[in-house]
Amino acid sequence: MKSINILFFVILGISLTACSTDTDTDNPIANTTEEENPTETIPEVETLYFPPLNSDEWETISPEELAWNTNAEPALLDYLNEKDTKAFLILKDGKIAMEHYFGDFNQDDFWYWASAGKTLTAYTTGIAQAEGLLTLSDKTSDYLGEGWTSAPTEKEALITIWNQLTMTAGLDDTQGDCNTPDCLTYVADAGTRWGYHNAPYTLIQEVITQAGTRPFEEYFSTKLKDKIGMDGSWLSTNGLNNVYWSTARSMARFGLLNLNRGVWNGETMLDDDTYLDAMTNTSQALNKSYGYLWWLNGKESSMLPTLQLVINEELIPAAPQDLYAGLGKNDQKLYVVPSQNLIVVRMGNDTGDAALGPSSFDNQLWEALSTLIN
Repeated sequence: MKSINILFFVILGISLTACSTDTDTDNPIANTTEEENPTETIPEVETLYFPPLNSDEWETISPEELAWNTNAEPALLDYLNEKDTKAFLILKDGKIAMEHYFGDFNQDDFWYWASAGKTLTAYTTGIAQAEGLLTLSDKTSDYLGEGWTSAPTEKEALITIWNQLTMTAGLDDTQGDCNTPDCLTYVADAGTRWGYHNAPYTLIQEVITQAGTRPFEEYFSTKLKDKIGMDGSWLSTNGLNNVYWSTARSMARFGLLNLNRGVWNGETMLDDDTYLDAMTNTSQALNKSYGYLWWLNGKESSMLPTLQLVINEELIPAAPQDLYAGLGKNDQKLYVVPSQNLIVVRMGNDTGDAALGPSSFDNQLWEALSTLIN
């Protein structure tokens, strides 16, 4: 793994208490949603290219070969540069179709995923369930002990791992990253309220630690990171959250694994189609545009972090309807588009909205991408 400049992270950490802070028994709501939004299993893609492990080698394919509108490329790159982008990649069929770095940022530099990294935890949770370490219907208190919140005991007992994955724990989301019991206060019964809340999400990693025999970071590396050749590591910027830092290419590798439904170059990382379908489809009836820590396009309505409002339109109107995404503070983006075998990665600074996940940049970027790709 590439060495990480500790001073670099400390300085950024002071300015970023951001990171995952995008402030970061069967459930009846889940069952209702499944009936209203039946999932369609997407077959494994057999034509994808996979870059070798532990290597900078990666096949490319040019926009010209793809018959894309190359006249639109300069305007797209200018737009990305104006929006303080550091890294931008597009994979088509697993091959690099575009790869650009801006300023003094380069291919080997690490950047934070912010809440786009929640998707890594969702995937690792699926592996832990497939291996029998836990089930999503388990009470969180089975792993963290009673009193992990300050909610009444009977209310705390309603919270399951599924609630943590779907942002429906019913705790006060205005408390952000703080995950001590005094901050985890009761607002509503688990499963009855959607609130974008970093603390219950972050504690999924502790659940996985307690469910197994090793720390979450080690489990994640062994079961996921190392198997697909990712670099990077987890780092807390405020002592409460846990944020992933890596190169842009490693984010693209993870996107490619998801595009191929858990299979990397013939080796299965997550053999659970039911979980994979649930992870990237509407998970509950409250926010139709949210799966298991993934954001979903093409749904009839959405909710956004910090707001208890339902917006009656899809998340990114300009993007393909089957797109799903990891979205992080300051516009860290990992888009997966199964219908087009596309992965799009954007790392960089805030583009202007200071949003905690979805932002107006999503739609503006896809308007520009549609001109290029279509």
